[in-house]
Amino acid sequence: MKLEQLHALFLEHPIICTDTRKITENCLFFALKGPNFNGNEFAKDALEKGASYVIIDEQQDESIANCLLVDDVLETLQKLSIFHRNYSTAKIISLTGSNGKTTTKELINKVLSKKYNTIATKGNLNNHIGVPLTLLSIKNDTEIAIVEMGANHKGEIAFLSNIAQPDFGYITNFGKAHLEGFGGVEGVIQGKSELYDYLISNDKYAFLNADDDIQRNKLGHYIKKYGFSTERSDYYNIKFIEANPFVVIEVEDKKIETQLIGKYNFSNCCAAILMGKYFNVPLEEIRTALESYQPKNNRSQIIDKNGFKIILDAYNANPSSMNVALENLKIMDAKNKALILGDMFELGVDAEKEHQAIADLAKSIAFKNVFFVGENFYKTSTSFRKFKTFDDLKEVLVQNPIKKGTLLIKGSRGMALERVLDFL
Repeated sequence: MKLEQLHALFLEHPIICTDTRKITENCLFFALKGPNFNGNEFAKDALEKGASYVIIDEQQDESIANCLLVDDVLETLQKLSIFHRNYSTAKIISLTGSNGKTTTKELINKVLSKKYNTIATKGNLNNHIGVPLTLLSIKNDTEIAIVEMGANHKGEIAFLSNIAQPDFGYITNFGKAHLEGFGGVEGVIQGKSELYDYLISNDKYAFLNADDDIQRNKLGHYIKKYGFSTERSDYYNIKFIEANPFVVIEVEDKKIETQLIGKYNFSNCCAAILMGKYFNVPLEEIRTALESYQPKNNRSQIIDKNGFKIILDAYNANPSSMNVALENLKIMDAKNKALILGDMFELGVDAEKEHQAIADLAKSIAFKNVFFVGENFYKTSTSFRKFKTFDDLKEVLVQNPIKKGTLLIKGSRGMALERVLDFL
C-alpha cells in the first residue's frame, strides 16, 4: 500500500493505537516491536477488540482480514506522521532541552490555547514513537502543535526534527542529563543544539533565552529569532520578582503570580510568555493562563499532607535539576526543612562524582535532615543518612517519622519516590 493510500485510510480512522490493552473502536493498530514484545503477534487480538485495520511487518494467517503488510511498521508510522504533518496547515513548535521540557510545553499550550486551536505532546511521549504519534493527533482545525522532543544521545534531535519539521523551536537549557549517552556536557550541548541547527538550515524561527550564553552564541547573527532576557534591552524584557515558594514575574508592568515553585521555573514561564507575545495573545490572557496552571504528575507539585508541605518532584532528576532544587529549598522561608533524595540515572562514568557533588552541596547549605536512597547515593561519603533500597528507607522512616515541616522529595523516575507519601 502506498503512503498516500495509508494516509487516506488514516483520515477515515484517525486514531492510532500501539497497545492492544488500549484499543479504541475503529482505530489503526500499528504492530510495533520492542526488546520484549512483538506487536505482530497481537494483530488478531487488536482486530477482535475493535481495530479497523492492523499494520504488520510479519505475515499473519491469511484468514485474518484487514492486515496491511509493510516492510517496517515503525518506519511506516514515522513516514505516515511526516506525510500528515505536511498535509496539515498547523504550525509546529518543537522544544527540547535537559530540564523543564514537559512543564514548558504545558505552559506554552496553556497560553496559546487562549487564542488558537492547539494540540501538544501528551505526557512525555517525546521519542521516535511519541513524536510521530503527536503529529498524527493533529486535527483539521488544529492551528498550532507543540511537539516535545527528548533525546539521550547525539543525532536523536536531528532525527526527530526531520520528522516534525518544526516552523519554530526552543531549547529550555543545557544541563547534566543523560551524560552516559551524550558522552558528557559538551555532547549534551551538541545534541540539544541540533534543533537550532535544523531551524537555521531550513530558515525557520528560533525562540531563545537570551540570558543563556550558549543559546545566544549558537544563534549568533541569525535573523529569525525572538528571545527574552532579564536585562538585555535588545530582547523582550521579563523580570523575576521572587520564588518563595511560588514564582512571581513582572512583564510590561504587570505582575504574574504563578503556582509554580522554584526560580528554575522562571525561564519556563518566560518561554510561554514570549511565544504568547509572538503569536499576539493579549498579555492579560497570558497572565490568566500562567496563573491558572497547576503542576501535576509528580513535577514540582506542592502537597499539604499531615502537617507537611511537600515539594514532590519525583518524576525525574539529574545533577542540574537536583542542584537547583536544593538551592531553591535553601532560599525558601520555611521551618524544619527535610530532603529525601533518590538516585539520578543515566550518568555513566560520572555517576559517582555527580552523586557525591549533591551530597557535598547539601552539606554546604547546612541542611540537617537529609535522607539519601539508592545504590549511587549509598556509595557517597557523607554524614547524612543513606539507604541502599527504598524498603530500607521506609523501614526507618516508619519507625522514626520525620519532624513535620517542609519536605523535598526528588529522584529519577525509576526510584518512584512518590511512594513516600503512603507512609508520611
